[in-house]
Amino acid sequence: MKPATPEFATPVPSPCVSLCKMNRDTGFCEGCLRTIDEIVAWSKADDDFKRAVWARLPAREQSIGFD
Repeated sequence: MKPATPEFATPVPSPCVSLCKMNRDTGFCEGCLRTIDEIVAWSKADDDFKRAVWARLPAREQSIGFD
């Protein structure tokens, strides 16, 4: 059986990779690509909120153009 991707797992895991540095230009954490508001809300957020955040991460990664 194929493992579930993080955004479809239950409970939904945090995308945190322990590289916590907010980028002033993008407003995203350089480690997990979340906004400060998303990071603060995460611990009390429901799975729908968390899945929505996970769904936004690929577009953020593309917009930043990580190599």
